Amino acid sequence: MTDIPILFEDGEALVIDKPAGLPIERPRAGGPSLEDRASELRLGFARSPVPVHRIDTDTSGCLLFARNPKALKRFNAAFEARQVDKVYLGMVAGPVAGEVGTIELALTKISSAEKGWRMIPAKKGKPAITHWRKLAERNGLTLVEFRPETGRTHQIRVHALAGLGHPLFGDPVYGAGKVEAPWTILHARSLTVQREGKPPVHAVAPMPDYFQTLGFRDDDLGA
Repeated sequence: MTDIPILFEDGEALVIDKPAGLPIERPRAGGPSLEDRASELRLGFARSPVPVHRIDTDTSGCLLFARNPKALKRFNAAFEARQVDKVYLGMVAGPVAGEVGTIELALTKISSAEKGWRMIPAKKGKPAITHWRKLAERNGLTLVEFRPETGRTHQIRVHALAGLGHPLFGDPVYGAGKVEAPWTILHARSLTVQREGKPPVHAVAPMPDYFQTLGFRDDDLGA
């Protein structure tokens, strides 16, 4: 069983470094999930912590849990008020023009019997904003820092394809069927949640080993 690193812990918050490939909720088809590890994440508390937000099964990195109902309500309000700073590292499957920018593309959900559901840019969709910065290019891949201002489903994945011209490396949904990696290479690098009267919740998840396998290293992250 894979250990789950604890990145931040206090009386109301817990931030873990979620492994890539581990879903938060139990899949319909069965299999392991974070739900199975709930008691393990109590760390001496009477109740199991509850995830405050969602990240994709493939996505590794920072995931915030609330340790009591009052904290859950407070953290949910912080997400609604955009008082949460999130930084992701994504591996884009191709070159990226420019060094920094902002992608503003509203998103909506579509579904078909052949392809299932996915998100697409649409003028009448929900507003979605992602700031990005190119960190390094190597071996036909581009390491990009993403700072989503909104939290739409698959936001970074769709914005990478529609805004930067290439999908995330290994994306089975938005990569036009070209899956060169065992999973979508996206990592929730850091998470900061403001709290009134208390220091913010702040956590940083180390760059995963598979990023280094693809030729990237901590020096590429810069300041």
